[in-house]
Amino acid sequence: MRRDVFQAIADPTRREIINLIAYQPLTLNTIAENFKISRPAISQQIKILMECGLIEINQRGRERYCEAKLNELRDVADWVEQYRKHWAARFDLMDDLLEELKTDDKKQDKKKKHNKKKKHKK
Repeated sequence: MRRDVFQAIADPTRREIINLIAYQPLTLNTIAENFKISRPAISQQIKILMECGLIEINQRGRERYCEAKLNELRDVADWVEQYRKHWAARFDLMDDLLEELKTDDKKQDKKKKHNKKKKHKK
């Protein structure tokens, strides 16, 4: 069964496994040592990551190494990017509004000061 990358990153244990092997391949045992769950549970998480195309297991002698294949995360990055653009535009509008409000406040402050000076002169 082929799963998608969003399923892979939905689980915190799988995300941590990805973090562990992002920069260097690690053996299954080395990965398992980093968690307080059983070795079979880690194997299940690794199986899901493999089905999502995020890791590959390579046999080196007696050891099996997990290596990250993070190109599949582009789907996530592309999906997130559309929302980042949306929110960036919204924040830009809010920045403009805040600047406008600041300008209005400064104008009102100047007007108040000017009116106070007029009152004191009388």
